[in-house]
Amino acid sequence: MESEDCNASAIDIVYLWVNGNDPAWRAKRQRALEQLSPAQRQAMAAYGNVEGRFRDNDELRYSLRALEQFFPGHGHIYLVTDGQTPAWLAQVDGLTVVDHRELIPGAALPVFDSGHIESYIHRIPGLSERYFYLNDDVFFGAPVELGHWFSREGVFVAWSDDPLVSDEPLRPDATALENACRLSQQWLRDQPALPGGYQPTFRTFAHAPRPLRKSLLLALEARAPEMFTRVRSTVFRCWDKPAIVSDFVLRWALAHGLAQMREYSHLYVSTGDADGMAQLDRLVAARGQVDCFCINDTTDDAHPHDPRLARVREALQQMFPQASRFERLQVF
Repeated sequence: MESEDCNASAIDIVYLWVNGNDPAWRAKRQRALEQLSPAQRQAMAAYGNVEGRFRDNDELRYSLRALEQFFPGHGHIYLVTDGQTPAWLAQVDGLTVVDHRELIPGAALPVFDSGHIESYIHRIPGLSERYFYLNDDVFFGAPVELGHWFSREGVFVAWSDDPLVSDEPLRPDATALENACRLSQQWLRDQPALPGGYQPTFRTFAHAPRPLRKSLLLALEARAPEMFTRVRSTVFRCWDKPAIVSDFVLRWALAHGLAQMREYSHLYVSTGDADGMAQLDRLVAARGQVDCFCINDTTDDAHPHDPRLARVREALQQMFPQASRFERLQVF
């Protein structure tokens, strides 16, 4: 698989963002939770409704700073939100806020499952054929060489450093990504026309920027509409639903020769771990030496002034002190 020409057409950027600290949004989330049926509650994934999944700790501000520093030639930025806009975000050319209502049928709203929302982002009007998708806690960490992310035919992907996923039926106590791996493999096994030589690998993909092609998602949606329908039935993340963008399309592309594995230097920080702050220290020390990194907020018990949250902001400010053009000069 040949690498893509770095001087080819611009690559758009798609972010998901939510401000879980917003009282109006929190009330909407609570109403949605109260309206779940017993079966829907039972189907919720482990950690599907914890605070760290929705908390805004200013990560997006710094992810945009990293983007501007390490990938200045990026294309248009689309920020997908639930009727929210960061107070510090400037109105500038090259960035569009996309409301959930512009992508997702009204009958399915509100949605608090990123996997559900992700299943629609390839349908953003005007989105480039090739694009990067990032959660707001994912950052580029070094200058972006497009040939390391996109090939002429597809994309490059990387495994996470997590342990192997066991080859067994779905488990309600497993993480959503572990079950997503199992679901994708089950679907692929059932395909009679799967290309020969495909070897299933029971590993999860790295928490990293996702290089994607719109044509891959459209082709997969036509080929496996039932998988898209399943994840689009959720309100909160469920343990028995596929993860289209973070697993299924990547594994399907690998099976069809449209993706290839590549080793990226990457770091994953879990802020709720006993050594979470030490992980942050190692990340700061490695600034500019890793291709990408993720700071996953797993401090679900944290109060607004928790020192662990403050340390994350301090670390990000240390790494990316220069404001980007996407920030207002002053917020009152």
